[in-house]
Amino acid sequence: MQPGLPFAREAAGSGAVVLIDGHPVPIEFVRHRRARHYILRVAADGGLRVTMPWRGSKADALRFVHGRHPWITRERYARSLEAGRRALPLAVERQLRQQAALDLSARLRELATRHGYTVGPVTVRAQRTRWGSCSPTGRISLNWRLIQLPASVSDYVLLHELAHLTHLDHSARFWREVERICPWHREARAWLRGNARLHAFGL
Repeated sequence: MQPGLPFAREAAGSGAVVLIDGHPVPIEFVRHRRARHYILRVAADGGLRVTMPWRGSKADALRFVHGRHPWITRERYARSLEAGRRALPLAVERQLRQQAALDLSARLRELATRHGYTVGPVTVRAQRTRWGSCSPTGRISLNWRLIQLPASVSDYVLLHELAHLTHLDHSARFWREVERICPWHREARAWLRGNARLHAFGL
């Protein structure tokens, strides 16, 4: 018979439910070979997790939990506040991304029409290393965070990608095209280098 690993854990049943301030709270019991005491943790969702000594009992674990009601109440409250703080910026980001999907695509096509470009598919997403990109097939991808930049800087990025529709590289011909359609590109590039946290290669 193969011996168990020193850190092997075994579920101690399906768990239980206790009332904390009148609210039912699920408990997960987990046995641990190295545990010498009962250890209580509050999960991000407010549930409880009790690590038990290998030969411990669920009855003792429940008594352990009941003796720590005040601590559990404080921890659950702290977790709920933390979840609320996280939810607010996530909701704002979701709204900004939805707005960016509409505004950036519309602005790109407006600039394309003004300067005589034909635009294919456009996507707006959360790029990690670029403000924008243009594929060899003409698909332009834009970073949703552009909506948070000054309009002149955002327009420069859009025009930069439009210029790639005729010159995929960063050759002298490409930069002459950028100069033609975006005379303020040097100022915009300086702003990106000096103010933007997200590094944009090639811009």
